[in-house]
Formats: sequence, structure tokens, C-alpha cells
Amino acid sequence: MVEMTGMRPGFRRDINGLRAWAVLAVIFYHFGIPGFGGGFVGVDVFFVISGFLMTGIVVKGLERNDFSLLDFYLARGHRIVPALAFLCAVLLVLGWLVLPQTDYKMLSSHSAYALSFLSNVEFWQEAGYFDVASHEKWLLHTWSLSVEWQYYLILPVVLWAVWRLKAGRAVQTWALGLGLVASLSTSVWVTDHHPSTAFFLLHTRAWEMLSGGLVFLLGGHVRLSARQRRHIESAGLLSIALAVIVFDKDTAWPGWRAVLPVAGAMLVLLAARTSRWTSSALPQWLGDRSYSLYLWHWPVVVALGYLELNDDTPAIGAALALTVLLGHLSYTWAEVTSRRFFEKKRAISAIGGLVVMALAVIVPALGVWKQQGIPGRLSPKIDIAASEGQNANPRIPECFRDSGSTSPSCIVGGHDWKVIAAGDSHVSVLISALAEAKGSGEAGVVWWSYSGCVFLPQIKISPFGSFAKRNADFQCPEFNNWAYRQLDSVSASVPIVIINRYALAAFGENYKNPNAAVPEVYFSKPYSATTSDFLKEFAGQVSDAACQLAKQRPVYLMRPIPEMGLDVPRVLSRRMSFGITDDIWVSMESYRKRNAWLLAAQDEARDKCGVKILDPLPYLCHDGRCYGSKNGRSLYRDDNHLSEFGNKFLVPMFAEVFKER
Repeated sequence: MVEMTGMRPGFRRDINGLRAWAVLAVIFYHFGIPGFGGGFVGVDVFFVISGFLMTGIVVKGLERNDFSLLDFYLARGHRIVPALAFLCAVLLVLGWLVLPQTDYKMLSSHSAYALSFLSNVEFWQEAGYFDVASHEKWLLHTWSLSVEWQYYLILPVVLWAVWRLKAGRAVQTWALGLGLVASLSTSVWVTDHHPSTAFFLLHTRAWEMLSGGLVFLLGGHVRLSARQRRHIESAGLLSIALAVIVFDKDTAWPGWRAVLPVAGAMLVLLAARTSRWTSSALPQWLGDRSYSLYLWHWPVVVALGYLELNDDTPAIGAALALTVLLGHLSYTWAEVTSRRFFEKKRAISAIGGLVVMALAVIVPALGVWKQQGIPGRLSPKIDIAASEGQNANPRIPECFRDSGSTSPSCIVGGHDWKVIAAGDSHVSVLISALAEAKGSGEAGVVWWSYSGCVFLPQIKISPFGSFAKRNADFQCPEFNNWAYRQLDSVSASVPIVIINRYALAAFGENYKNPNAAVPEVYFSKPYSATTSDFLKEFAGQVSDAACQLAKQRPVYLMRPIPEMGLDVPRVLSRRMSFGITDDIWVSMESYRKRNAWLLAAQDEARDKCGVKILDPLPYLCHDGRCYGSKNGRSLYRDDNHLSEFGNKFLVPMFAEVFKER
């Protein structure tokens, strides 16, 4: 994504072509083109190239004794800022016309972070259980630009300081090598324990750019024949292609797995030859536009999802063509024009120009953010529909847990322990409705909820599911053990209401291919796929655990909330902005198909030991449909969690719990 200076023309073409293949891998991956399961490795290739080029610029400047830190930063700014500012400006203008209030607020915030080169930190902080789906963040891909920019700020300072201590490439090589070892070691550990941190932050990504720098420093000492160069380049390209094919979106990244594409890029750079794979006309044309293509491809992907066309083959083909067109226009209008402009300016004028260019977008973006996305641009009904995504219980940060092994045992609706609600995140979004059902008085509902944690004493986290990739402090089994111990000291007159999204634990997310379902949990042994034997064991655990609890106290098992498979407030508001007013729903048939095994287990517990069933379907479903919205207002805050508006439809259902309390 950066210019190439001080290299023989043939090698410059080779690097330019490599960038073309890298950006194609990223684009095809994000558009869902078959065979590009791990196309995100293209970003790693970009990082290696950037490290190679930036190290070359700094070291050669130090050797000539004419290196200027200001000139280095200005060159980076000239290259990156204009096209990025152009992208953000266009998105903000288009967003004014079509984006609902919450979407527009998010876009404005992300625009400011992108042009401040802090978007990687912002997206890292946003990552979490209730986070917006990644395909709804128009500028998510700018995290990599922020990582690069942060690296650019530090690299020349470090190399200059080392050079002042002792001039020469030998010491520079040692400095970069030690940094690489430290960063890679950190990346491997953090990827396993804090995957979001590893993906987004500089200290776990720096080794990829340092790898490119080492190739520059060491490459001059390597003497290779033409045949050796050809074989080395082939091995490098093969390694990159293998990584694209073998790894997929569920692969923990970067960590040790990223060594494969990084090593491949290093080999290509080390070979330093002109290849027919990279030097032909098409790769060169794409390579010249790789930065702009990268900038524009992701908003086009998001737009496809916004229009619900991300599985439509003709639409994907048109979107790919649009990406190329927009990339070309951005290259011509933003990159080339700005380069010609800044070439004629002195340093102080160039700095002023870059600052003005960035602020011209950041200031309006912050204004939009401060005004909460400018309500009133679109129909009020659209804003109401979109805002339901933020209509959540304000006590969730205080009372809901996704780490650790205990709960603060928040009490809702009163002071006395009269009812306990235990389970996963669905407890958190239904607790206010349960508390409201009690009526007046001091009766309180105790809140025990843990992210993705089905309330069963024997449950374990499967090594094959996505839960295993959560933070190391994700301790669902330990939380359940703690809760069951707490129950031993609670009066037998206090009933327990168990609320879980069982199907998530059994199959994974419902928008994924059911034929590739992978359990998130296990009991006697892990299963790599959801089988009838696993479901039978799971169902037995549900009924047995409920009956065991029923020996001590009244037990209420709630039927699962219907899962919509899409973010209801966002999709509803977006449809409404295009004049589509139909409510969102899923069929009762699909609900029963996904939950039949669980419904049978709950019925068994009812028949065997008097457990009572709370059924939300009469309140959310009718005429064979389970609704995610009513009269243009979302009942959900996302795809499966009811909002504070939607959960109130279940107050009559919960009233049964308090009839005898």
C-alpha cells in the first residue's frame, strides 16, 4: 500500500504484482468467492511488503546521511490520507441520504477513528458478545491502515536511535530481529488467549512488518542464481496460496499460523526477480490501484449485506466490477491528483494541506456523532426501528458476566430473594420483564447470567466450537458450579427460572450452514459435529438437571426465544429506508426443527418431576410465524436477544412464576 523507492525497476514490478495478488485474495475472500477461505492473509502480505519498503527508505537515508523524519512522515501522509479522506467523505454523504440514525452515528465515529489512525483500537474495544456484526461496519478494514501508520511512527525513530548508537546494518538487523522474536512470541500467546487483541493491535502484528525489514537488511548478503531465485519465489507464492486456501474465518489469527503467508512473502521478496506471475500488465494495473481497491472493496461488501444480496451471484459479480471502477476512480482522482499537488508544495504547506484534508472530514463526522446520527433525516419510524438495537437493560455491564466464575447476584424489582433467574445472556434481556411480572411489593429477582453458558452442572466447552476461542477467562463450567453451590444455601421456597439459548450450544449460530453444525459444548466426550447421539445426551442432561433441582425447589424451564438469523432492528430500518414495510419473521416450522430435541427434553422433565414450562410462543408467534417485529418496531435488539420493548410481551407469561409467591 506504499510507494517503492530505490529498487531496480524489475523488482519494483515484482512487488507491485505481489500487491495485486494480495489485494485480490482479500477482495475475493470478503466477497465469498469459493477457494478464498483465508483471504485475510493478503493483509499479512501487505504488512511484509510495507516493512520491507519502509526499512529500505529509512536505512538508505541514514546511510546517505540525509534521512529526514519529517519528510518520511509527510510521504506516508501524502500516500495514505487523501484516498482515505475521499472514501470517508463519500460514505458520509451517501450515509446522510440512506443510513438510519444508529448506522450513521456508527459510520461517523468510525470515520473519525480511521482518519486519526486509531480505528484498530476502536474495533478492538468494540469486540464483544453484544458487538455489531462485522459486516455492518463500513470502515472495519481501516484497522490495518491504523496498524501500519502506528508502525510508521515508531520504526524510523527506533532505527535512527540504533544508528546513533552504532552505525551499520548489522546492529539494525539485530534490533529488528529481537523485535520480531518478541512480537511473534507475544502474538502466538495472545492469539490463543485474547484473539481480538491479537488481531487488531500493533504489538501482535509488528513482527509481520519487521519480517519484511529483515529481508531488506539481509537480502543484500544473499547470492542466488537465477534458478534458485525462481524456486524460492515459487515456494513463496505457493505458501501464500496455501494459506489462502487452508485457513478460514474461524482460524485463530495471526499467531503461529500467520507464519506461513509471512514466510511466503519474505521468500518472494528475497528472490527479488521479475516473474511472469507478477510483472504482466493486469497485475501491474491492479498493483498500482491496490490501495484504492482495498479501500473501496469493503464498503461495497457491506452494501451487499445492507441490500441482502451477499448470496446473490449476479449481484456479487456486479459488486466486484463496481469495486474495480471505484478503485480506479479513487486512484485517479484522489491518489494521482493529490500526489501531483503535494509534489509542488513545501513541507509546511504540505502539512497544512494534510491537516485540513483530514479535519474537513473528522469535524463533520464528530458533529454527526455528537448529534446521535442526526435524527430527523429519514422518517421517524425508521429511527425508531433502528434505535431498538440500543434498547437494552442498562444494568447489563454491572450484572452480566462473560468472564470469571462468579456473579454479583444483582437483584431486580425488590430487595428480597423471591425468584432466581439463571442461564445465558437471554436472562439479561428478559430479567426486567420477569421482575415486572411480580407486581408491587419487595419480591426481587436474582440475576445469574453468563455469556453463552447453558445452565447445566456437567457442561464443558468443546475444543471444536467457537467458544473455545474466547478469552482464557471464559469460565462457564466454573460459573455453573459456583451457582449450584450457591443454591444449596438458598431457601427451598425460592423458585429458579432457567433461560437459555440451547440451540446455540448444540448447533452454533443459526445463520450458518446447518449441515456443518458444530457443538459448542460437550458432556461425556467432545463432538466435532452435531449428531443424534450428542443431541440425545444433551437432552438427557437438560431433563436430569431440571429434575434434580426440582427435588429442592420449584423449577421453571423457559422455551427458547425464536432466533431470527439476522439483526432485526438494523435490517428492519434499512428495509424501511427503501420503502419495504413488511415485518420480519421466521416460520414456526423452522423454530421447531431447530429446537425439537430440546422441547422434548423439557416436556420429559415436566412429566417426570413436575417442572413447569414457560412458553413464549403464544406471545411472539401466530399463524405459523414467529415475529421479530410488530407494526414496524423491532422486538429484538439483534438477531436473538429481545429488546426492552420486546421483552414486555412476555410479562403475562412470567406472571405465572409469582402466582404463589
